[in-house]
Amino acid sequence: MALHVPKAPGVSQMLKEGAKYFTGLEETVYRNISACKQLAQTLRTSYGPNGMNKMVINDLGKLFVTNDAGTVIRELEVEHPAAKLMVLASQMQEQEIGDGTNFVIIFSGALLEGAEDLLRMGLTPSEIVDGYELALEKALEILPTLTCYEVKDYRNEAEVEKGLRTSIMSKQFGIEDFLTKLIAKACVSIMPDMTTFNVDNVRVCKISGSGVQNSEVVPGMVFKRQVQGDVTKKSEAKVAIYTCAVDIMQTETKATVLIKTADELMNFSRGEENLLEKQIKSIALSGADVIVSGAKFGDMALHYINKYNMMGVHLNSKWDVRRLCKAVGATPLPRLTPPTLDELGYAASVFVDELADTSVVVFHVGGTESRIATIVIRGSTDSYMDDIERTIDDGVNTFKGITRDGRFVPGAGATEIELARQIASYGDTQPGLEQYAVRKFSTALEAFARALAENTGVKASEVISKLYAAHEEGKKNHGFDIEGEGAAIKDVAEAGILDLYLTKFWGLKYATNAVSTILKVDQIIMAKRVGGPKPPSGDRGAADDD
Repeated sequence: MALHVPKAPGVSQMLKEGAKYFTGLEETVYRNISACKQLAQTLRTSYGPNGMNKMVINDLGKLFVTNDAGTVIRELEVEHPAAKLMVLASQMQEQEIGDGTNFVIIFSGALLEGAEDLLRMGLTPSEIVDGYELALEKALEILPTLTCYEVKDYRNEAEVEKGLRTSIMSKQFGIEDFLTKLIAKACVSIMPDMTTFNVDNVRVCKISGSGVQNSEVVPGMVFKRQVQGDVTKKSEAKVAIYTCAVDIMQTETKATVLIKTADELMNFSRGEENLLEKQIKSIALSGADVIVSGAKFGDMALHYINKYNMMGVHLNSKWDVRRLCKAVGATPLPRLTPPTLDELGYAASVFVDELADTSVVVFHVGGTESRIATIVIRGSTDSYMDDIERTIDDGVNTFKGITRDGRFVPGAGATEIELARQIASYGDTQPGLEQYAVRKFSTALEAFARALAENTGVKASEVISKLYAAHEEGKKNHGFDIEGEGAAIKDVAEAGILDLYLTKFWGLKYATNAVSTILKVDQIIMAKRVGGPKPPSGDRGAADDD
């Protein structure tokens, strides 16, 4: 009979074997803060136009070279539970605004750094959380008073460009003016009259070769594909779109046909051909010039498509089929039947073009009718074009933010320093211990100007003292001048360096909420992981070969 070994008394005796349990400030709060600070310091060097790139290789071996915080944290797969809370807050920011992910991470890290000092001074986590929430309330009250520009008419390209420029500049410094014009043109051209703007309606097609300055906006859609058949260009084309294969229809039930003579065999195959020709001819007579299919084209069907002088285009993705329907105004048909006039789409021209050594099919929808625009990106390497695509995504999301609220606040650290100045003086009026947390909140806001200065190679303390001096004199719009010599500052509102009001509003909220959640954790209980040990990474390739 086996002896029963009793477990150590305490929480561990009520948990399964292999479970971990941590409690107290040292084991939980400080460890959580340390992990979060590490994540914030990693991404802090990527902040601003002079931010450094991160080279990330994910678990599938794909290489990312980018300074976009959203991409880095998505591909890193952060394991630590407290750091994960920061990641979730930044992902919520990305879903809400589409930009400002690094803002949330850096600010959360700075708040936790301040909280660590206060905990060591003897304050309790609940007092710190109360102080931070008081300061957040005050910050959100001050923020609307700092707006310095507003886009009144978001169909005016010049106004929109001014708002988009800073968001593009922070990712692609040097080519921001060119990219801003492209994005503004694409977004304004497809802005619907009644419904809200849909980010998915601005597509990106990446074609290697040439340079980024040769990128362009196409009203309609561009696919990296060859056409089916001989016809390569159609003007003022009517487009029929099918989700089924353009081929001889398969019967729903299986049957056995007994053929006795050669004539019967000839007649049988000719019957199938005649039926297919009749179907293609009826599509041609309906006025269709281009047939698009989400499935394959049969050889016999292609013969008849060429005979009736139509163009065939095969799309692999059902999402591309749906987007094309939206772009040309067609209805996707599930069977090979002739379309009605209402079901046909329209394109000003459909043609095959060759960019570098890549063949593309362009559905060009003329005038203001297009509901989808495609930005064709040119570039030397795939990773560079991926980075441009992420920049375009940020720009398009900023445009969506403009359609919701067109207000802008000064960028380059000006808004944060003004908030820090006013919140510090507000902290002095607080009677309780919360005043220490309110002051730390204002110090945390300096992290942005500090990061911009350090990434540019300038003494951060000198920049911050100059900014405070300018703001005390009432120059609310003065921020760090990254193009100036040394610790230079300038009126960023005049220079056109503007941040979307909504980005700051939600960024402050999400960061403070994440920090409050992390600080309120006093115990960590980790159950034993399900499943056995993971196989060594070197065996993955061998298993695939088998």
